[in-house]
Order: sequence, then C-alpha cells, then structure tokens
Amino acid sequence: MRLALAQLDALVGDLVGNGERILNACRRAAGAGARLVLTPELSLWGYPPRDLLLRPSLLEAQTRALESLAAAMPAATGVLVGMAEPIPGTERPALHNAVALVEAGGWRVVGRKRLLPSYDVFDERRYFRPAEAPSVLELGSDGRTWRLGLTICEDLWVEEELQGHRLAGADPIADLQAQRLDLLLNLSASPFGQGKAALRRRLAARAATRLGVPVVYVNQVGGNDELVFDGAGFVVDAAGAVVLQQAWSAEDLSVWDPAASQGTADRSLPAESAAPLAPQGSPTIPPAPGWSLLSLAEPEASEQLLRALVLGVRDYARKCGFGGALLGLSGGIDSALVAVIACAALGAERVRALRMPSPWSSEGSLTDAADLAARLGLALGTLPIAPLMEAMEGALTPALGGPPAGLTAENLQSRLRGTLLMAVANQEGQLLLSTGNKSELAVGYCTLYGDMNGGLAVIGDLYKTTVFRLCAWLDAPESAACRAALGLPAAGELIGAAIRTKPPSAELRPDQRDSDSLPDYAVLDPILKALVEELASPEQLVAAGADAALVERVANLLRRAEFKRRQAPPALKVSGRAFGSGWRFPIAAGG
Repeated sequence: MRLALAQLDALVGDLVGNGERILNACRRAAGAGARLVLTPELSLWGYPPRDLLLRPSLLEAQTRALESLAAAMPAATGVLVGMAEPIPGTERPALHNAVALVEAGGWRVVGRKRLLPSYDVFDERRYFRPAEAPSVLELGSDGRTWRLGLTICEDLWVEEELQGHRLAGADPIADLQAQRLDLLLNLSASPFGQGKAALRRRLAARAATRLGVPVVYVNQVGGNDELVFDGAGFVVDAAGAVVLQQAWSAEDLSVWDPAASQGTADRSLPAESAAPLAPQGSPTIPPAPGWSLLSLAEPEASEQLLRALVLGVRDYARKCGFGGALLGLSGGIDSALVAVIACAALGAERVRALRMPSPWSSEGSLTDAADLAARLGLALGTLPIAPLMEAMEGALTPALGGPPAGLTAENLQSRLRGTLLMAVANQEGQLLLSTGNKSELAVGYCTLYGDMNGGLAVIGDLYKTTVFRLCAWLDAPESAACRAALGLPAAGELIGAAIRTKPPSAELRPDQRDSDSLPDYAVLDPILKALVEELASPEQLVAAGADAALVERVANLLRRAEFKRRQAPPALKVSGRAFGSGWRFPIAAGG
C-alpha cells in the first residue's frame, strides 16, 4: 500500500481553500499510485484555529468542504483529513480533534485525539474533548487488509525520559500494542523549536520499537501568526531508522511504499497551487525557492533557525495580504538581521528601509546602514528627525515647565521614528517589521509606540547573544549555500564586520551604550533564559552561583516590563517559551 505524506501550508479558517489544496495533493498522489494520503492535524482548518472553532457557521462550512472533497476525490485514493468533529448534546467542549477518511463519494470520522495539550501556546481543552479509546483504521489495498493505528500530534509525546515531561492521562501508544497494527500514523501540527525535529524522530522511533511497526509522521508547514511550523515529516521503520525524510520549512508531497521501505518526493507541488491566499487584487508574495535549491538533509541549527524566521515572515505577509515590508534601518545588528530575513522572505524589491538620524546618530551607523542596503539591493530612504525633535520640544515645554529631558527626551526620539514608520507603512500598504530582540523585550529596554511599533516582531524571540551568533554564521563561508537558496548574496560578508563588532547602542544621547543601562548581554541572557524559559526563581539562580543583586535587578525589570509586552506586536516563536500566547503572566501582580 503506497502512502503519500502531504506536508501542506494551510491558511487558518480557509476551509474552501484548504480543501482545494488537499484535493490538489490527492490528485498528484493518485498519479503516483498512492492508496492513502496523509495530511496534518486539523488540515482542513489550519492550526491553530483558536476561537474560529466556536463559530457554528464554520462547522457547517466544514461539512460542505468535506462533501465537496469527497465528490472530487480520485477513485482509487483516500485521504486522512484533520477536522473538528461536533459532539451532540449541551456539554462543553463539544468537539473532538478528529481525523476523517475521505474517499470518492463519502467521508467518515476514523480517529480522535486522546491527549490534548493546554501548555505553552496550546489551548486545546478550551475547544476539544479527549477521546477515550484508541483509533484503528482497517483499509483494503493490494489484496489484503491493513490495520493502521491513528494518532494525532500529542498522542505520540508520551516518553517522559525523552521529552522531560508528559501530559497526565492515557498512553495512546501502549493502548495500541494489543491491536496487531501494520503501521502507526501520526498527523501533527508541531511548531518549530530548536532541536525539536530530532526529538520528534526519537519519539517516533520509540513508538516504532514498542509497537514493532513503521511510523509515518506528517507535519504542518508554514507560518500562522506567531507560530512557525517547519514540516520535516518522515517515516521510520520498525527498528526506528529513518527511511524517508521530507523537506524543512517548505511544502512537500512524498510517497512511501512499505514493501519497498523507501520513499520518493514529488517536488512539483507549488506553494501557490491552491486558492489565492492574499485578498483579491492585492499584491502577492512569491512562493518559497524551488525544490532543487533546498536540501532534504537536516540543516544545522543556524540554518534551521534562519529558514524558520524567513518562512514566518513570508507567510505572515502573504496570509495577511501585504505585498511588501518596511523597517527602520539604524546601522545596528538587530535591524540588519531583520532586513536580511525580510529580503529572503519577500525579495529585496519588496522591502523598503528608512534611516531616521537624530543629532546623536553616528556617521558610522548611517554608513553601515547604507552599505547593508546596497549589499541586499533594497531601497533605502532617509528622514532626519532633528526638525521634529525641535518642534516637539517647543510644543511640550509649556506643559512640562521646561524642555523634555532624560528618558522622556530619549523615548520621544523613538516615538517620532515609530510615527514616521507607521505613516509610511500606512501610505504604502506595507507590513511594518519591528526590530527589537527578546533581551530588550524581557527587561523593557524598548519604547511603547516607538521602536515597538509594527505588525510583526521578527526577532522578538531571539536573545541578543543569539542575534550575534546568527549574524556571525550568516557572514561565514558555511552559510553561502543557504544564502544562495534563499535568494541572498552568497559571496563575502552579508551583515558585515562593522555592524557585528560595534558596541550595541540605541544612540539616543551622546556616546550611549546599551551597557550603560544593562549588564553585558553575555551575562544578562543566561539569567533571562533561566527566568523566562525555565521559570527559575531568583533564589535558585543565586544558589547556582549568580550574583544576588544582579539577579534581583533583572527579575524586577522582567516583572515591570509586562505591561509593555502585552502591547507588543506578535513575535515569531522559535524558543521553548516565547513572549506572546504562551506567556500568560498578569500585569498587576505581586511575587
């Protein structure tokens, strides 16, 4: 029985368009002789659909979409579609996270999710009820009946010694051990995280050895709001060895034959093959680079991170209907990295940058910004803010009893720049990209309605030290192939040594350095990571050898900046715990 793994990039809530994308994959798979096509978790909705699941009209539209898909399916091919199954009655939640088998002329629910995550960015118990029994699908093919165990995403995450924790509840893999399976299937929507692809394969390998059968794992790909899904589906054999690997951060259609124990990938599934994702008449973003440019070998950590950020920006812009992007280019390392990511995601011709010098801007920063723009081939404009600063000082002096000074004056510069950027973005219909990093967001070293302005915080989940590491890799020879594949200049330095080696500075007062207000980032970031991602207490850090006064200061800054982060644009999530939907601390709180 030939299986097809359809690694798809869905638009959340677009039931018609997602159905067309699934049908397109099924037709290609049928041409390759596939009996069954696997699609990701909630593939008809896109993941996560959040409160769209509460709309009765969309649940009705789901039925129509499944019926339409069944009416158009190739005769000899079926498809497993992720869907939301309504549960009759008045109890809530009233849905199962389910899988439907759709074949020519009809469809039926064949599997339901058992473990519902409600940690980090997940909130499935708000919408779904867990299934109480394992799901097994019997399917005829090649003159025999195949017994397929069906699991959905978290159902595979039951190995506490591998993942460090697990959800309380049933062990879906253990409950399938008595079912005499031929294959285990897992339909997932697992977001990107550093090292996560390797962990998924280890979990699948453990399930394979426990059940004594191959495991087929298909994952969603694409960016949906702040979440980025890296795809990277695979098949492991009964011994846990990888026998098929799908692409990273790109759509993919792969066919696998258990009898041959090897797979082939269909590189002809284009990103634009379904209904248009942008609103009618709006400019469109080009699809990801051609398949021949993307290796199926696992990228190193820096390349995985870069690809995830590029995919996140591309999909956010495309799915929200933006044809281009705008950013402020200061000559610093943060805005330089965002400019590189934006050009890789959208094409340099669709990216515009502005320099907005003040009297405190160094000539070196202005030159560095211009040089970077020239290397990338993006349009660069200049809007000096000194006249606006003088006008604001004159307007505020009567109310303040004197000219604005100190932090007020510094923040005013940032807010002037934020206003200019928003005005240009509004006028030109561009997506304004915020350039702040995670270290700044954590301690509040950023200005509300100033440098925090924007529709997407591209590197808002990257600590400053990670920014330095990623930029160093981008300028190293080993990044050349990846840069070329993403349409970036492949020869020589990209960020540039002048930008990478200058001391970080907001340049809001004479001779200002970030280190005037903050500890060195090499000292600050490990403390922040422990407080934010490991939820360590200050006492634990001090007991581990950290300076008590420094830890207390950083913890207080983290706590006091909560009100700023609540008003920040969504940040692309690439770490274990990011600021955003997975960070749910109160603003007004003690402790």
